[in-house]
Amino acid sequence: MRFQDLLAYKKGFTLAMKIFNISKSFPKEETCSLTDQIRRSSRSVCANLAETYRKRLYPKQVTSKLSDGDAENSETQIWLEFSLAYKYIHQKTLDKLSTESVEVGKLII
Repeated sequence: MRFQDLLAYKKGFTLAMKIFNISKSFPKEETCSLTDQIRRSSRSVCANLAETYRKRLYPKQVTSKLSDGDAENSETQIWLEFSLAYKYIHQKTLDKLSTESVEVGKLII
């Protein structure tokens, strides 16, 4: 089995790709701030899952990496809320992406 086969990874990757595509429409002045932050945090969820998988023989490191992944997932939710507040996305988009993010979080925990 590979880490890419983990359901949390698959759903996290799909969510990160959706966020990447949506964030392409954010204003250029957000490139080095919100756009960068939301892309980094959403991708970091998958990176932490990959690291967790590699360290699966070490329970304390697994717990730490899963916690990091869950924190990055929560950070992504915050950036989504800012995106709505700045009117870069619609409420419907926030609701859909937030639901997916919560699902990823449940799989991580």
